[in-house]
Amino acid sequence: MLELTVLGSGTSMGVPTLTCHCRVCSSKDPRDNRMRPSVLLVHGGQTAVIDTAPDFRLQALRVGLERLDAILFTHAHADHILGFDDIRPYNLRQQSPLPVYASLETIATLKHTFAYVFDGAPVISTIPRVTLHPINGPFEVIGTRIVPIPARHGDIGVLGFRFGSAAYLTDFSVLPGDSKPLLAGLDDLVLDALRDEPHPMHQTVEQALALIHELQPRRAWFTHIAHELPHSETNARLIAAGFPHVALAYDGLHFEVRV
Repeated sequence: MLELTVLGSGTSMGVPTLTCHCRVCSSKDPRDNRMRPSVLLVHGGQTAVIDTAPDFRLQALRVGLERLDAILFTHAHADHILGFDDIRPYNLRQQSPLPVYASLETIATLKHTFAYVFDGAPVISTIPRVTLHPINGPFEVIGTRIVPIPARHGDIGVLGFRFGSAAYLTDFSVLPGDSKPLLAGLDDLVLDALRDEPHPMHQTVEQALALIHELQPRRAWFTHIAHELPHSETNARLIAAGFPHVALAYDGLHFEVRV
């Protein structure tokens, strides 16, 4: 079995959001505290993270992440890549570069944003050491077959990932028809559901529920959650609406995945 842990379930500004004192940002429920979106996959003693959020260092400390064997990127927006420099301790401890899997567009942005990692200039201190692997179809990491799931995030292409009986699709507004058969027969689907109000780059709760109804996973978990959705109240609303198998993800959510 593969183990999945949600490292961060929040939107790009995190929850609590700076300067905001709404009821969710002021909530005492720890599940309303949401770091930027990322998940950890563990299989056979090996580990991979999907995205290195700005909170990656704190996320890794929180779960006691002692080893990292691969990084998968969904896309190159700041809330998904800005923790990239914090992989250096794993390079030092493991004495090896880390494999990075991403689209060509994401790799280009990584090379631009973190030019000091890729420009080949002499260094006198530590920098992240990686090997880049462009994604052009299914691939294998940590002994697990990974199937990329193309989606649209507003006007850019992004990737979700399927691994065994689960899939992770953060940050998307449209799932193309060709991608939907790749998500058949899921036990768990973790997917974008930002808020109730429409957004040009993210799914609403209503849109996410429509997709869940179409794909029919056994369970579904919302992620990339904004501060408009209180955890307990939204879960109660989902149950009342006839979706007892759907809930908000939260930082620290952990479940097993058949692979």
